[in-house]
Amino acid sequence: MEIVSTPLDNTNDLLTTNPKAKSQAGLVPLLLTVVELIRQLMEAQVIRRMEQQCLSESDLERAAESLHKLEQQVFSLCEIFEIDPADLNIKLGEFGTLLPAPGSYYPGETGNSPSILELLDRLLNTGVVVDGEIDLGIAELNLIHAKLRLVLTSKPI
Repeated sequence: MEIVSTPLDNTNDLLTTNPKAKSQAGLVPLLLTVVELIRQLMEAQVIRRMEQQCLSESDLERAAESLHKLEQQVFSLCEIFEIDPADLNIKLGEFGTLLPAPGSYYPGETGNSPSILELLDRLLNTGVVVDGEIDLGIAELNLIHAKLRLVLTSKPI
């Protein structure tokens, strides 16, 4: 897995604050929630690789800087669209929450009621294969048939 750093220095020039931003946010909270989930999942993987001493100092520095910049951008977009960053953590009823409470999760440690992020982190660490078939149709007509095989892991295959 390669972590790529992109320059974000001039992105503030592209984003302007609009007083009607919150009413026009639309899917922005959902999009930011997905971005934050992926950011935290990548952060957990960086921590795991750091502890396994699989990253060089320069790799670790680049990864940390990229994750920090991405976090800053999420917070900046939350501010622009008047979204409380705490609202990005969705409560999923009996399943718990999407993201762990700040400071409550460290990769490799298990908690009493894990968040979806923690479960995904564990899945990536051990790996899983999903194999299935999907038929899509209407009016009792199968119009699309798909066979899927998904290998999900953080380790090289």
